[in-house]
Amino acid sequence: MTEKIKKRRITAKDKKLREDIKSDLLLQLEDMETRGTFFEDMVEDYMSFWDVKNDLIYDIKTRGVVNIWKNSESQYGYKKNDSVSELVRVNAQMLKILHQLNIKTDLQADDDGDY
Repeated sequence: MTEKIKKRRITAKDKKLREDIKSDLLLQLEDMETRGTFFEDMVEDYMSFWDVKNDLIYDIKTRGVVNIWKNSESQYGYKKNDSVSELVRVNAQMLKILHQLNIKTDLQADDDGDY
């Protein structure tokens, strides 16, 4: 028995955030005078991973970190939600893309030392 996975509903807010992130990445590349189709394609790859990341987070929120499996009345158990480990992999790949683009993700400290 397989559980049907609900599709994440993409809102106008989600679309705006996606466009803002993409614009920020392209602006950082422009500020570094990094231009070209190759770099724009890498930003598109990053945004594709961003979409996948949000779908994985939605799946974890809706189904939880552990799912029940059931083959019959007497055969059932629990298994981990594969979205958890996939989320870690997707985040790692997103960071690798940022590194390849030489985009810094460091947080800057405020004057009073708070972050």
